[in-house]
Amino acid sequence: MGTIAVHEFIALDGVYENPAWTFEFGFDPGMGETLAAVTGGATAILLGRTTYEMFAPAWSTRTVEDDPGAPFFNDTIKYVVGAQEPAVEWGPSVRLGAYDAAAIQRLKDDTDGVIYVSGSGTLVRAMLADGLVDHLHLFVYPIAVGAGQRLWADGVDPTKLRLQDSHVYANGVVHLDYGPA
Repeated sequence: MGTIAVHEFIALDGVYENPAWTFEFGFDPGMGETLAAVTGGATAILLGRTTYEMFAPAWSTRTVEDDPGAPFFNDTIKYVVGAQEPAVEWGPSVRLGAYDAAAIQRLKDDTDGVIYVSGSGTLVRAMLADGLVDHLHLFVYPIAVGAGQRLWADGVDPTKLRLQDSHVYANGVVHLDYGPA
């Protein structure tokens, strides 16, 4: 049985959308080590359709010389959740259709290793509500963006989590690894 590990870059005010605001902080080497540890055991990638469509052109042409993470993103099977067919192809990939908690549970049951999720806020919110996330890796940046989609939208039921690990990086970013409470 697999586990689901979510990775999000997030501002202090909960904004995760369009993380261009992360650039001014740089990418601490320790963050790379943490992400490598998260993706190291991953045998599958699970993405919402919008994130898949954003990642495909950004990653599909990268090589290991461009970015050490390129082979992981390009060669690992990607499962795509969304009611609409993705507008791009980026293989290997499998379309799962509209969000269905039972289908995600079956994917967990049928997968050995970690199922890695990045971005995909709508998908992540649904999986958190359904208790499907095993690790929520938040990289919290020392900035309040003030506008944009937040990981937890107004009006959702409370989500209780348990801190499993944490790291502080020289650039002021804090990594929080949460699991089910």
